[in-house]
Parts: sequence; C-alpha cells; structure tokens
Amino acid sequence: VQLQASGGGLVQPGGSLRLSCAASGLTWDRYGIGWFRQAPGKGREWVSFIDSSGHATYYADSVKGRFTVSRDNYNLKAYLRMSPLKPEDTALYRCAFLAPHWREHFSDESKYSYWGQGTQVTVSS
Repeated sequence: VQLQASGGGLVQPGGSLRLSCAASGLTWDRYGIGWFRQAPGKGREWVSFIDSSGHATYYADSVKGRFTVSRDNYNLKAYLRMSPLKPEDTALYRCAFLAPHWREHFSDESKYSYWGQGTQVTVSS
C-alpha cells in the first residue's frame, strides 16, 4: 500500500491551499480517510474525516468552517480544501486510511491502518 499527500506550500494568512491524497494497493472505497497535522514541537492533531461513501464529514473545532474535505471515488483521490488559512495552521499534514470497523473512532490516530507521507503547509507573511 502506498499513500501520498501533496499540495502543501507557503501561503500568506488568509490564503488558500488544496491538499490531495492518492493511494494504491488497497480497495479505495472501503476505507474512510482522515487528515492529521503536526506542528513543530507539538503532538499530532486530528483535523478532518470523510467516510468511505463521501457522504459524512467531520472536522476539528479548530478548522470547522474553514476546511472542507472531499473525495473522488472514481479517480481515487481525496482532498482537503483549506481557506482562509491562519499561521496556526502551519504543520505537516498527512492523510490516513481507516478500516470500516473503526468508523466511530475516526479521531483516534491509533486506529488508522495506512499513513501517507506528509506535505508541509506554512502560513506566514
């Protein structure tokens, strides 16, 4: 199984970015997808989750109303749209896949089966 997150970069406060997550080697539409982030010197933080169908989405309070998670089960991609960005959103962002039997534990990083390499998001003027 290979996962890869991409789309990070340097952006000014108030700006936007769209992260992408791609995977191979697994049955894409069987898994829910979570997004996590880790800022320097801090622990990993759950950001968002979308279920396998794409119909249910959840967000951490810190990003609710600013971030939007989505997925394209035909093209096997997931996305995290972030806007407006704040300096405190600066972190390494990673996507991860959650098996259906752990569906109710979507904010618990220990329940995720597969993790992608991260993409760095830096929000600074």
